[in-house]
Amino acid sequence: MAEIRSIGVVGGGRMGSGIAQLAAVHGVDVWLLDTDSQALTRAINSISTSIQRFVSKGQLSQEVATNALQHLRCTSNLEELRSADVIIEAIVESEDVKKKLFSELDKIAKDSAILASNTSSISITRLASATSRPNQVIGMHFMNPPPIMKLVEIVRGADTSEETFNLTKALAERFGKIVICSTDYPGFIVNRILMPMINEAFFTLYTGVATKEDIDTGMKLGTNHPMGPLELADFIGLDVCLSIMKVLLAGLGESKYAPCPLLQQYVDAGRLGRKRGIGVYNYGKVPEATSILSRI
Repeated sequence: MAEIRSIGVVGGGRMGSGIAQLAAVHGVDVWLLDTDSQALTRAINSISTSIQRFVSKGQLSQEVATNALQHLRCTSNLEELRSADVIIEAIVESEDVKKKLFSELDKIAKDSAILASNTSSISITRLASATSRPNQVIGMHFMNPPPIMKLVEIVRGADTSEETFNLTKALAERFGKIVICSTDYPGFIVNRILMPMINEAFFTLYTGVATKEDIDTGMKLGTNHPMGPLELADFIGLDVCLSIMKVLLAGLGESKYAPCPLLQQYVDAGRLGRKRGIGVYNYGKVPEATSILSRI
């Protein structure tokens, strides 16, 4: 089985920068790409701070931290990804936008390259249809934040080859992750279960059953969840939650997956959660708007 020496990560947001950090810390050369130079600056600062936090906690040596930063390069030029063995997209959760990117990556990536998507719900088979290499397209869904969360959800499309699956699984395990495998159904495993729970929490708030604080406290203390569902939705991004619910509704066709009107209203109002400073809860300062490649 071929060794993966270099990867490209498309999207300099929280997920993309976290995946790039993981790869660099584990000795893989990484190109982190975003069309927004400010997003790349934020990503590098975030990665440097995160790595130093691991050092201060004794979870990484200073030598590993220094080497990690030497493995990381940033670019806004897609052509720089030509030599990558694996390219992982971590951009906005939109099928049309992802398909356009996969079509572009297919044209510039070397013939042997694997094209992986960090999508949390969108069909890998449909993304693969935008390329001439559907056997080398796979879902590699990291959890948020990637440097800390232990899980990677691998999703095989209809034509994903055994070799592509094995190489992707080996890469995730090299990053120290536990792998679970899903077939290509809407929402896969984690979000098929998680998002309807979050949506139901919104309905509970919408219909006046309880306050947001009591809903979250109930789930934290009553079911031992580390975060309440509304707090978690803010952390994920309400726009991402809404997008996934729409994917579940369209793909599974059952009314129980219809997004709560309150979730839709918050997104329409720009209340997207922590990244905007306000969602279900108010977090204060609103950060600057980010590019379409940085919104997750």
